[in-house]
Amino acid sequence: MDYNFLEIQNGYFKASEKNKVNNVNLLIKNQGEIISLLGPSGVGKTTILRTLAGLQKLNGGKILLKGKILASNDIHIEPEKRNVALSFQDNSLFPNYKIIDNINFGKKRSNGDGKSIDVNEVIKLLHIESILEKFPHQISAGEAQRVSLARSLVSKPDLLLLDEPFSNIDQSLKEEIQVSVKKLLKRINLTTIIVTHDSYEAFSIADKCGIILNQELKQYDIPYNVHHEPNSVAVANFLNKGVFIDVDVVDSDCAVHRLKHKSLGEIRGKLSNKFSSGSKVRLLLQPEDLIHDDQSPLKLEVVDRKFRGTNFVYTLKTANGEHLPVFVHSHHIHQHEKSEKFGIKTPIYIDHLVCF
Repeated sequence: MDYNFLEIQNGYFKASEKNKVNNVNLLIKNQGEIISLLGPSGVGKTTILRTLAGLQKLNGGKILLKGKILASNDIHIEPEKRNVALSFQDNSLFPNYKIIDNINFGKKRSNGDGKSIDVNEVIKLLHIESILEKFPHQISAGEAQRVSLARSLVSKPDLLLLDEPFSNIDQSLKEEIQVSVKKLLKRINLTTIIVTHDSYEAFSIADKCGIILNQELKQYDIPYNVHHEPNSVAVANFLNKGVFIDVDVVDSDCAVHRLKHKSLGEIRGKLSNKFSSGSKVRLLLQPEDLIHDDQSPLKLEVVDRKFRGTNFVYTLKTANGEHLPVFVHSHHIHQHEKSEKFGIKTPIYIDHLVCF
């Protein structure tokens, strides 16, 4: 294959003045990759999917699928000629068709290329065996969403577009279905773009994540890098994984870089960006970065504690009034109460020192 599977070159996607994304450059090199587009509601993620599917025109730039132009300033390939399937968040089932007939409609649209998709396998995978003889008005929103996903899967498109595909599914089933769908997509080598506002969902299912904020594609990278090395304050704040604290760069020339914070003392690790010694920067401190240690001389005051099942999230106050989040496993024997002192292991070591 001497072409990239999907290319968006300087794409301009617009549904309204508020709902638009400009200057999008996105590359999917190989067939079978799973991409997630992550961002708040109303930012333009669904507009990108609708444009890729051909349901609305591209406002600028170019889209190429398997080396062929789907959309540009003077080209617009109609939806039925693209072999692109879009599964809507609010589903789009035929109300006068039984569920099994809705699914089989997708099978009829299959292009017949590549690895086959067994309809019964998809039905079982999505736990919809018991509703096949019902009509859409007789099933729940979560079930309808799974049926819509099944119909899209069995159509075997070149490109599958999923708009919040798991949003209405019960929590007890959601993770199981996510894992099963990912395995199926990989087995049949089906290139997929998933829109979601859930970072955990995006990170668990995708090979790469695109973060869309303020009408731009801010970052496009593997999930690990998006989480540990956000490329801007905007991305870090959107992911909402921590807080920024003011630190001084003490030494940026050694293998292990050193920072200094007024209350926490020395912080060691590897700077993700280049800063000279003596610089004053803002460090992203995430809840998993600080390690609890009751024997440590560094003590911070507990101002809040939330139980999250597998862990507690403590909020600690520094001497200069900063509030820092810290994860502690919920099996920890000593559960600290508000106003108690909470020990932090020193010296603090953070693999990725994300500073701006």
